[in-house]
Formats: sequence, C-alpha cells, structure tokens
Amino acid sequence: MKTKIMAVAVALGLALGLGLGPQNVGAEELKGLRGQAVTAPDKAPEAYKVQDGVKHERAYPHQTDKYEIDLKVNQCLRCHEWPYSDQEKAPKISDLHYIDRNGVRQDTVNGNRYVCTQCHVPQVDAKPLVENKFQPAVTNR
Repeated sequence: MKTKIMAVAVALGLALGLGLGPQNVGAEELKGLRGQAVTAPDKAPEAYKVQDGVKHERAYPHQTDKYEIDLKVNQCLRCHEWPYSDQEKAPKISDLHYIDRNGVRQDTVNGNRYVCTQCHVPQVDAKPLVENKFQPAVTNR
C-alpha cells in the first residue's frame, strides 16, 4: 500500500514538473502586474554616467561599482571609518553607524549598517523621477 502511494506521488510530481498538470501556462498567457500580456522580456534600463568628483551636499561623488563589500571586507571603510578618514581626508561615517538597534555604542560599524550601498549610491546624470524636497538637518558644522 505504501509503495503504491509513493508511486502515485512520484508520477504526479513528474507530471506537474513536466508541465502536464492544470497549472501549465504558456508564455502567451502570462500577464504583467498592470494586466498587459507579457510577450518579450523588458529592455535593459538605461545606463547613466556617474558624476565622478562632482561635489553635492550629502552626496557620494565617486564610483563604487568595483568596491568589494562582503562578510570579510568592506572597502568603503578603509577611507571613511575612523581613524582612516583623517588620514585619507575623506568624510567620516556618522557615529550612528556604530550604534546597534538597542542604542548601544559599538567599536565597529554595526552589522545593520555594514553594507554601505544599501543606502548610499553615487550621483548620476539622470533626471529625477520625483521632485526632491530633502532638507538637511541643522548641524554644528
């Protein structure tokens, strides 16, 4: 009995895996999120030139696409983490990057803020998609 059930389950799994089941949908029947038929893949997004060296308020004006950021290495930190920021004459990362989710100050960059490119991106010569009304916080500069 157990062998018969296993054989039926395997046959059913193969049938569904090969697309013989009722869920089989051809590409011509696929619809996009807005309801249009999907007939071809989207074209690649337009590539923009990075504005290398252009100084913007609160911007990150150099290319980072070849920087290594993984569990063992973060090349951003070799210039922007203290005390290297003074030696490299680079902006020091905010002290908030050293505070964990419980508000405790750490000696190293907090894991939640370790992957810089989650938030920080280089400036490009792209037209803004929406109007930006960002105002920097008042600081003691």
